[in-house]
Amino acid sequence: MRVTIVAVGLRQPSWADEAVKDYLSRFPRDFAVAVKEVRAETRSGQPAAKLMAAEAERISKAIPAGDIVVALDEHGRDLTTMDFAKKIESWQNEGVGVSFVIGGADGLDAEIKKSARLMMRISSMTLPHAFARVLLCEQIYRAWSILHNHPYHRA
Repeated sequence: MRVTIVAVGLRQPSWADEAVKDYLSRFPRDFAVAVKEVRAETRSGQPAAKLMAAEAERISKAIPAGDIVVALDEHGRDLTTMDFAKKIESWQNEGVGVSFVIGGADGLDAEIKKSARLMMRISSMTLPHAFARVLLCEQIYRAWSILHNHPYHRA
C-alpha cells in the first residue's frame, strides 16, 4: 500500500520533523508512507478563500493520480483507532493509494473537501499544524501495527 500525507507548510519545528521521520522509518517497504509538503500561500492581506484556493492547486498537484483523498478537517468524521485501522485495511484491500490532506492555517478549500472520499478529524481539540502531522503519522503506524499483529498497539 502507498500512503501520502500532503501537508501545507514547508517549515516545521525540528521536534515535529524528527518525530515524523521516526514514524516513517518504521514502515516496511510494502506499506510506503511519505510526506509531501506544499508551500503555504503568502497572506499579504488576501482573503482566506483566495489563500485556500491557491493552496488547493498545489495540494491537487501533490496528490498521486487515482488516490483516495482523505481531508483532515475539524468538522470531519471522528474515528476511533480501531475504526481507522479498518478503513486502512479496506483501502488496502481495494489496492489503491491513499492521500491524507492537511490544510494550511485557514483550512482546506471547498473543492478539496468535495473531492475527498472521507473528511476526518484527528481531534476535537485544536492542534498546532506540526502536532497534527505527528499525530497522523503515529495513528497510521498504529493502524498498520493493529493490522499486522505488531506489539506496538496493546489495547
